[in-house]
Amino acid sequence: MPAGYDDCLTARAALRLAANVSLLFADRPLLQRVAAAAAAGFTAVECQFPYEAPAAAWAAELRRHGVRLVLHNLPAGDWAAGERGIACHPDRVAEFRAGIARALDYATTLAVPQLNVIAGVVPPGVARGVALATLVDNLRVAAEACAAAGIGLRLEPINSLDIPGFLVDTVDVALEVLRRVDHPALQLQFDVYHVARMGGDPVALWRRHHAVVGHVQWADAPGRHEPLTGAIDFAALADAMCETGWTGWIGAEYLPADAASGGTERGLGWIERLGLHRAADPGRAGAGEGCKR
Repeated sequence: MPAGYDDCLTARAALRLAANVSLLFADRPLLQRVAAAAAAGFTAVECQFPYEAPAAAWAAELRRHGVRLVLHNLPAGDWAAGERGIACHPDRVAEFRAGIARALDYATTLAVPQLNVIAGVVPPGVARGVALATLVDNLRVAAEACAAAGIGLRLEPINSLDIPGFLVDTVDVALEVLRRVDHPALQLQFDVYHVARMGGDPVALWRRHHAVVGHVQWADAPGRHEPLTGAIDFAALADAMCETGWTGWIGAEYLPADAASGGTERGLGWIERLGLHRAADPGRAGAGEGCKR
């Protein structure tokens, strides 16, 4: 056992997990996944799009099970029809900005601390520069609205291998957008699966850019399954996050490798193998102390 191993586990125990109920526990209806997450030991969840159920129904379900919702996305077009965000679409600015109000209604009702924007695929016939300018303008409006409500705004790079033509596909592109928007409410959403799919080193990029990260999501690559099923070194990543004092959330946003009913629950052992806890306790001893080895 390497020197400092116990220190690493103590530090990792302070990392806070949220189950992504859009991808996990998917063998039951969306709202019922809150109960499933609670039964599995989680005290926090995130959701891509909560809008199929009224905010009041979400509030009742979260309260019933003692679970908090820590992030959801702004509306992103017709997801079921294959759309993957509209924030960069010049002809859908009004729709995007109406979505800001809708997202904030849910977030304020449910005490959600942060919202994520899906930038979108560059539309046919639209120059990349025009799409970027549209995104920047939309993010400025969204950031102002979120800041007024005391809510953070996140921008997530999504790899362009899975979604060809996606505008913000790398951390570098996202950082350029953040620079142009220049608003303190807007931070990076660091999804390690998308980072790795684009050839990035999640640990190195985390160490370089953690100061501008507002939310983290974990899935292994390739495959987008549970951590410890692929090539990403999650032990090193967890230790780097501890060493840099990360106190935000980590969304467990992956596709369970076991797609059968109950597969999510059967695949949760990675949490304990990494020395993490399912229940989020921001006061747990070791927070921010780092790994000494």
